[in-house]
Amino acid sequence: MLVRVCKSIPIVLCGNKIDVRNRQVKARQVTFRRKKNLQYYEISAKSNYNFEKPFLCLARKLAGEDNLQFVESPAFAPPEVEIDLAAHQLHEQELLRAAAHPLPDDDDDLTAFS
Repeated sequence: MLVRVCKSIPIVLCGNKIDVRNRQVKARQVTFRRKKNLQYYEISAKSNYNFEKPFLCLARKLAGEDNLQFVESPAFAPPEVEIDLAAHQLHEQELLRAAAHPLPDDDDDLTAFS
């Protein structure tokens, strides 16, 4: 519905809670963002990891300036958790492997933004 009303609205998809140890990548989620050609960021609200990236991406798209930068960093509360970088790297590799698979022909998972 959103895309029907605002055809050129920028959309960014965020995967939150990357600080959770047993987080698993679901190929369907990767397929959805690839089919819709959405920018995707992995973030963690508890650790402030990549917190600003979706906002910067949207600001760049709305302003039409690919080189737009935030002048100052936001004031973050101290992180509540630490990111396990090794686990996150494994997760990133799994996302890359899932993105390398051909997209399925069915459109069952594409109704959310229609």
